[in-house]
Amino acid sequence: MNTSAKELLKSYGAPVAAGVAIFSVDEAEAAAKSLPGPLYVVKSQIHAGGRGKGKFKELGPDAKGGVRLAKTIDDVVAFSKEMLGNTTVTKQTGEAGKQVNRLYIEDGADIARELYTSLLVDRTTGRVSFVISTEGGMDIEAVAHDTPEKIVAVDIDPMTGVTEANIAEIVSTLKLDGDAKADAAKLFPILYKAFTDTDMSLLEVNPLIVMTDGHLRVLDAKVSFDNNAAFRHEELKALR
Repeated sequence: MNTSAKELLKSYGAPVAAGVAIFSVDEAEAAAKSLPGPLYVVKSQIHAGGRGKGKFKELGPDAKGGVRLAKTIDDVVAFSKEMLGNTTVTKQTGEAGKQVNRLYIEDGADIARELYTSLLVDRTTGRVSFVISTEGGMDIEAVAHDTPEKIVAVDIDPMTGVTEANIAEIVSTLKLDGDAKADAAKLFPILYKAFTDTDMSLLEVNPLIVMTDGHLRVLDAKVSFDNNAAFRHEELKALR
């Protein structure tokens, strides 16, 4: 579940969207009013990926998934009614699905581009490595399979930490300029520090967005402290 991952990153100074967790429809309106608006994101909070593409068992086949953009407070309330208490089925939940008992109402952002970044320990070198791609918001395994050239790994020397040369490679790969480039120079060392300070085995930011105002923001993040969590990225490592 991704709220805690973002809260952790926020505590390190990462640019993370403001948000409020709710457990009942009655809390939806107040939660939305506490945020800047005019856009809001309503997210189901379950221990499974693929929520955006997931479907609710109790709703029709044309109903939206577990991550929805709301343009009004009324939309936030309506979406909350549809999602809370219902069962979402994603690729990772299996047919049984999981009941949604908690939502996260988040400050919406006008998204210009979606990027992918993760950190993991490269088992061959023992070093922390950034795995980055311009193909954010996508299933990264599908990107690795179909267009492996769009995934780049950047190893970090533990003696130096994230260097200017590392940042330059990341910025070039992600095609960042202006404010986003300046934000990257701050953000990627923050991600590295959070990863190493807390002994993570995997930190995944997907998507990392460039907003229409040119700044970077962590829109969604996952973290694992399980040493087996990076297995699905081994194939990414082999594609460099």
